[in-house]
Amino acid sequence: MFVIVVMMVVILLLAGLIVAYVAYPNRGEELPAAPWLGEAMARAADAAPTLDEEAGDPVGRRH
Repeated sequence: MFVIVVMMVVILLLAGLIVAYVAYPNRGEELPAAPWLGEAMARAADAAPTLDEEAGDPVGRRH
C-alpha cells in the first residue's frame, strides 16, 4: 500500500512539473514562485534532442 501511495505522489509531482513547464517557460515567461525552477526546465529543454526541420531526422544522426 505504501508503495502505491509513494508512486502516486511521484506521478502527481511529475505531472505538476509538466504543467508548470507548458504554462510558463515554454512560452518564454518566468515561473512566479520559483524562477530557478523555470531556468532549470528551460536548460533541460534546450539540451533535449530536436528534429532537423529540413530532413526530419534527429540532429546529429544522419543516414
